[in-house]
Amino acid sequence: MAKNARAVRSGYRCADCGYEAAKWVGRCPECQAWGTLDETAPARPALATLAVGAPSSPARRIADVDVHATRAQPTGVPELDRVLGGGLVAGAVVLLAGEPGVGKSTLLLEVAAQHASAGRRVLYATGEESAGQVRLRADRTGAVHDELYLAAESDLATVLGHVDAVAPELLVVDSVQTMSSSAAEGVAGGVTQVRAVTSALIAVAKERGLPVLLVGHVTKDGSVAGPKVLEHLVDVVLHFDGDRHSALRMVRGVKNRFGPADEVGCFELRDDGIAGVPDPSGLFRSHHDVPVPGTAITVTVEGKRPLLAEVQALVAGSGLTNPRRAVSGLDSSRLAMALAVLQRRGRLQLHDKEVFAATVGGMRVVEPAADLAVALAVASSARDLVLPAHTVVLGEVGLAGEVRRVAGVGRRLAEAARLGFTRALIPPDAGPLPSGVRATVVADLDAALRALTPPTAQTLTPPPQPHPPGVSAVR
Repeated sequence: MAKNARAVRSGYRCADCGYEAAKWVGRCPECQAWGTLDETAPARPALATLAVGAPSSPARRIADVDVHATRAQPTGVPELDRVLGGGLVAGAVVLLAGEPGVGKSTLLLEVAAQHASAGRRVLYATGEESAGQVRLRADRTGAVHDELYLAAESDLATVLGHVDAVAPELLVVDSVQTMSSSAAEGVAGGVTQVRAVTSALIAVAKERGLPVLLVGHVTKDGSVAGPKVLEHLVDVVLHFDGDRHSALRMVRGVKNRFGPADEVGCFELRDDGIAGVPDPSGLFRSHHDVPVPGTAITVTVEGKRPLLAEVQALVAGSGLTNPRRAVSGLDSSRLAMALAVLQRRGRLQLHDKEVFAATVGGMRVVEPAADLAVALAVASSARDLVLPAHTVVLGEVGLAGEVRRVAGVGRRLAEAARLGFTRALIPPDAGPLPSGVRATVVADLDAALRALTPPTAQTLTPPPQPHPPGVSAVR
């Protein structure tokens, strides 16, 4: 018997960009991602009419919606609350991603302990470690509480069973890549499994008003592992990063539906756990009684937080055909640009010199506002000159040698004045400036280089305290 209807064929769709293909390929032709094409259900013939379903609840005016139930509750970790916008919101799903060993599990165990100590029940589900391993960390960090429950499971259905049995007020899942669902195909950590597990956890969080903290893995380029839709599904995406040779850790907000998405929290990893650093500026600069050649202090902005950073440079002779240029904590391309501008506009012979530049304390400084500090640190080392004592340097350096305006000069100088700095080199048109700092406007690199003085001209003076006199701009 002949068939009147044609067979409906299924297709494949990329989980990252939505590209559709007739057959499966290992790499998406559109976004070049590997292993993201999933089989889609066969297309069904369009219905002439669509049945109208009964709503589960009537629509309400937005003014009648109660917002008190969605107020942020503090986590007990102030630096994390800063990034979250005040704390955790009921039903919010937070994804914390970071490299292995950076301290993700330690931070979330600290959050769980703070909740438990406040009398709120917490369920910590781990698929990466055994219960004994987590208990050892809890003993070391002081996170053992009666209201903190632990489940070493990797099956999603079992974890949801623990949620029904424990009835927690906070759920921590470590990590989403180790969980698997029997309702989805593929291995744990695959695109299909990660999407299915995350969707199920989000449904539970919204239905019960349960805040959920998810640990996520990252790829070798630093992005969140798994489908890009994972970041779209969750409410908050945080990146936890830091140099493994330094105790400093930073939590950066990438996405936040309940608060600012550009805040930064600073932490210090210790033997007994992790602790917030509310005033980290002192970690990023060394303390000299007198100015030292090859150093310059700048103020960088991480999120909305101004932080003092010290840039150090060393210029030495070289017998190599191609002298070395090495950086640590700085952008190598911006250093190369600064060296070219110094040689062309500042008349410094650097083509036959080795140049080493670094920041203090393992801080990463990449914003253009530190260009002038990098240039003056290199020039200071090359000429064996120093900047005046208690001076900060701000400004972006252009290829023509001009010093360009940067954002938030007043806020940066206010932080410098709080820490005892009394002088500043700033670009033109900096806007309103705080009291307590004597600002010198430098329009180009030549004007900034004239601020360098011989080391013998500096006197040994203790760091002054902020004082009330106003700012005077010297042109």
